Amino acid sequence: MAEHGVRDFLFAKRKAAARFGVVDGAVLPRNTEIEAALAEYQRLFGGDEHIETLFAQRLAAAEAMRQLREFNPRLVGAVLTGTATAHHDVQLHVFADRPESVALRLLDLQIEYEVGEKRLRMNAERTLDQPSLRIDIDEQPIDIVVFPIDGIRQAPVSPVDGKPMRRADLTELQNLLADQSSASS
Repeated sequence: MAEHGVRDFLFAKRKAAARFGVVDGAVLPRNTEIEAALAEYQRLFGGDEHIETLFAQRLAAAEAMRQLREFNPRLVGAVLTGTATAHHDVQLHVFADRPESVALRLLDLQIEYEVGEKRLRMNAERTLDQPSLRIDIDEQPIDIVVFPIDGIRQAPVSPVDGKPMRRADLTELQNLLADQSSASS
């Protein structure tokens, strides 16, 4: 996952199992174990490059969040948890009455975007297809998933641990950036 940019845990497990001849799926690690191993790998082998990449991703996220502040943006995913590689996109959740409102804001800011859709699991029985927008800030790809305003109350399920995704607002992200900046100096 670290070296080849694989983001899907199940795909990574199947690829590793095939590579090592493992046929019993019960012996495969849990996603949380994989995430912990990925964090340890990055700590041991990522060095300054990982730290710089993560910092750049978080700076781009902060800039996007400032520009979209009226939509209560939240950072989610690997950039938030610190396990992102150079292959990861920044992932933001925003909240609006209409998805077009976010697109209009990007037009006002003269930021080019691509429209898409993201399938998210809300619980064991329910998935939603949410509108999304893709932008680049400082050469960092950013995926913005647009939720209804009341979507701020229920985060989608994390693909790592099956619990609601952790979401960070701009203040929490700025604290992460400050901590990361002071740790590297």
